[in-house]
Amino acid sequence: MRWGLMVSLLLLCLTALPAAASDYVIGEGDSLEIAVWGVKELNFPVKVRPDGKITVPGLGEVVASGSTPSKLQAYLAERLRELVKNPIVTVTVKEITNSKVYVFGSGVKPAVYSLAQRTSVLQLLCTLPDVKVADLKRAYLLRSGKKVKIDLYRLFIEGDIDQDRLLESNDSLFMPLLTDRSVYVLGAVNTPKAIEFREGMKVMEAILESGGFTRFADQNDVTVHRKDGGNQVAIEVKAKTLSKDGDLTQNIDLKPGDYVVVKESFF
Repeated sequence: MRWGLMVSLLLLCLTALPAAASDYVIGEGDSLEIAVWGVKELNFPVKVRPDGKITVPGLGEVVASGSTPSKLQAYLAERLRELVKNPIVTVTVKEITNSKVYVFGSGVKPAVYSLAQRTSVLQLLCTLPDVKVADLKRAYLLRSGKKVKIDLYRLFIEGDIDQDRLLESNDSLFMPLLTDRSVYVLGAVNTPKAIEFREGMKVMEAILESGGFTRFADQNDVTVHRKDGGNQVAIEVKAKTLSKDGDLTQNIDLKPGDYVVVKESFF
């Protein structure tokens, strides 16, 4: 029983591996290992030339670029029937140099990343040192000249893994600069200042970081001014109600570019 289970698992692994390998599309510059079982002369390494071709003994030039390893195996096996009886051909990708992803935009340092293994958008984002200054809400993934449906902000900031996608060769990731990363606290606070925005920053957090209210402040007359598209929005905050009555709805989340204005009391 135990032996039968082990055999079943082994067969499952053997059938799963070629399926994963067959997903990869061979490209120019990739290094391949060609092997024909029982024919020593047809076991050789080869690199795909810039014209997408390889040279196979007995066959001459063969187009490899644009094919998967399994398709190239089948093609070579069919061609080699002229030279070998019932040829068993194996094509292995030894080194990948063709599969690349391009990252560009003013929010990151432009770079070209090689996909030596399966890589998702999230995995790539985790390697970008400048991602914190990029505007992920306006960023997007390009594939074959079209935008892929994916919300990079929800993926990277909110942890929505459903937004993640596997990268493909020649994908491009556009990362624009987050133009205003500050929150500005003005008016009746002890130290009016610009504060670098942090995800999850609350209005009271920004006020306290600006030295707190002055003794002349009207704590129930706080306004957050925000740009929403082409419109200006004013959000009233009653901080005294928050501290006295525990009304947490008053402690709103801030966004980059917000202006927090604390007015003075007339009494």
